[in-house]
Amino acid sequence: MKLIRLATRRRVSIAMFTLGVLLFGMVSLSRLDISLLPELAYPTLTVRTGFTGAAPAEIENLITRPVEEAVGLVRGVRRVASVSRAGQSDVTLEFVWGSNMDLAAIDVRERLERLELPLQAERPLLLRFDPSTEPVLRFALARDTSAEPAGRKALLPPVNDPDPNLALRLLRRHAEERLKKDMESIPGVAAITVSGGLEDEIQVLVDQNRLAQLGLSMEQVSQRLRAENVNLSGGRLQEATRQFLVRTINEFRSVDEISGVILATRDASPVYLRDVAEIRQGWSEREAITRVDGEEMVELAVYGEGDANVVTVARAVERRLARLRADLPPDLALIRIYDQSEFIRSAISEVIQAAIIGGLLAIGVLYLFLKNARATLIIGVAIPVSVIATFAAMYGGGISLNIMSLGGIALATGLLVDNAIVVLENIAAKRERGAGLIEAAREGAGEVSGAVIAATLTTIAVFVPLVFVDGIAG
Repeated sequence: MKLIRLATRRRVSIAMFTLGVLLFGMVSLSRLDISLLPELAYPTLTVRTGFTGAAPAEIENLITRPVEEAVGLVRGVRRVASVSRAGQSDVTLEFVWGSNMDLAAIDVRERLERLELPLQAERPLLLRFDPSTEPVLRFALARDTSAEPAGRKALLPPVNDPDPNLALRLLRRHAEERLKKDMESIPGVAAITVSGGLEDEIQVLVDQNRLAQLGLSMEQVSQRLRAENVNLSGGRLQEATRQFLVRTINEFRSVDEISGVILATRDASPVYLRDVAEIRQGWSEREAITRVDGEEMVELAVYGEGDANVVTVARAVERRLARLRADLPPDLALIRIYDQSEFIRSAISEVIQAAIIGGLLAIGVLYLFLKNARATLIIGVAIPVSVIATFAAMYGGGISLNIMSLGGIALATGLLVDNAIVVLENIAAKRERGAGLIEAAREGAGEVSGAVIAATLTTIAVFVPLVFVDGIAG
């Protein structure tokens, strides 16, 4: 009753308060995250370890099982799943809901640092996304035949170049060395995977007959290549008050340097690698070919972090694209071929349109039954005011704009219309009995306030138990 008296006595203050709520609601609406469903930050981490040339059985015994035993004891781990394939091991850790994934990632990294794996194995990578999920965005890096040089040097050779594979090698190299590194720094992006094209590889084709004649083995060749291609610390040099670090730089920088590696000595003469092998710069074996409109291209797949909003990540990538395209050589084009956020935006837009149409239909039906334009206008104004005010509460509570939250707003709008009809009908009855406008509003709303609150609380009570539901359903 006090609230009703205040509303009828301080009408200007209530109007200003309503305008303030509308302002905060509109600002909050522009900042709300958009998603298809409520934010489901799956508490998972994936440990990926590469071991080139190893069979699945070796991966299972030498990589997967030790990693499972090491990280399976991390606090909060509920389930461990692994996939061992040729040359790669993926161990996925599923944590209990509500786990702090930042602390969990630190704990997993500490255990991986203490793990001893084969020397040939790559360093384990900790991924904040599930490799089995779809990427947020896909881009194709291709030749742009329509562009005109703008003072910048072209990257690709002419179309009639005698080496048809050179363009694919240059595309792949540019995608990995420039675009991938730049896009991985975008907030919310977990990883960028590059596929298609030709990946650079130095190939050493050993002549087995020549090797046997000189009494050498493949293991000796591998050991010599590993021993010659290293950078090591050489200690430090002290000069007065200054100290210099000394390093021995011995990395291969060209194919000629590799071919000049001495394998052994026979009859006081050195045996070079070029004597027993052909060394050439080629490309690794292709596992996938990417084509767009029949033309072979290089694909960049953008994966978002597990707790990142898809639409937010897509917007951040879109903002970075302007600079990326400006820095591209004039003969290259970066084409977006897949955008997961477009479907989400379209679905949310359709839900919003359906809600607006439903609200207009509700107002039309009310007018048909009430036969009162003023009463219908009051309810028609109450609906958008209440909905916009809800956006401010959603922004404060960290709730995104998704199908579930919009469905909740639609349900609440129905309750609002029901309550408004009850209150207005009682006020209209008071007016018909001769009461003044303010008096009718005060007494009419006061008499049914208890019933309206009880009916609303009854509906809320049905949904209260859902607060205590955990997991995806919660």
